[in-house]
Amino acid sequence: MTAVITEPIIKARFGSPDHPLKIGDAEIPCYVLEDGRRVLSQTGLVKSLGMKRGGKGRAGGDRLLSFVTGKGLEPFISKELLAASTNPIKFRTTRGSLSYGYEAQLLTDICDAVLAARKAGALQKQQLHIAETCEILIRGFAKVGIIALVDEATGYERVRDKDELQKFLALYLSEERLKWAKMFPDEYYKQLFRLRGWEYSPLSVKRPKFVGWLTNELVYKKLPANVLEELRTLNPVKNKSTWRREGAHFQHLSSEIGQADLRDHLLQLIAIMRASRNWDEFKRNFSAAFPEQEGQLEMDLEIEE
Repeated sequence: MTAVITEPIIKARFGSPDHPLKIGDAEIPCYVLEDGRRVLSQTGLVKSLGMKRGGKGRAGGDRLLSFVTGKGLEPFISKELLAASTNPIKFRTTRGSLSYGYEAQLLTDICDAVLAARKAGALQKQQLHIAETCEILIRGFAKVGIIALVDEATGYERVRDKDELQKFLALYLSEERLKWAKMFPDEYYKQLFRLRGWEYSPLSVKRPKFVGWLTNELVYKKLPANVLEELRTLNPVKNKSTWRREGAHFQHLSSEIGQADLRDHLLQLIAIMRASRNWDEFKRNFSAAFPEQEGQLEMDLEIEE
């Protein structure tokens, strides 16, 4: 008699239905699995898109697969997205119950496809409300980052590399450099280098000159109108051969308001960086989260070093 070999079912380390991911009116149970994957529950994901489960006995996964392979949407669905929709992840929740879900990024991929189909006029009339829901979800994701949201909802952020922002700097850098890092954490540079395809070392303080230019575009230009221009006046270039300034721009911001706003912006920016898979996706997410405001300097993220 041949023994039946069953693969072990992966377990969730963090997450609970009592603490769902909340985006607008949507509440999606979410988990972090033993292998680090962030997962949204199958039924929660389907419901968040404004879909009905379908006929009696019809599972959420069937409804999702039927939607992404539908006539209007199918041309906009990548092979990777179709494969992920076809094969939900089977896991046990922190309470031990069997559940199904999808990696968190699947929801953003579906939203992108739906919005692309709507732009092309390919959606059916009964699907338009789903596109409206996707637009709301995408705006939420772009602002704070889907990965950061899942980590916060599950409590994973409290144990996730809790020393990574300072552990190397405290050992290898001077006190003055450490003060700099506390305003611009290593995670900012780590994510920026990843998105640009550069090799990153937490032990090195050397940055390409292009990093300074990008920081102006991503950070200082998003401060209130005229702030960057004033900072350039207060902190002029001292060496025109290297374009080095006397100090850091942020040192001229008030600690109560200016530096506090800068920290808040950096936290949102890092979350968007983490949620973006490449530079092009990041530019879209960044532009959606931080649209240009009246009086702010015009941004240019298309220029290359």
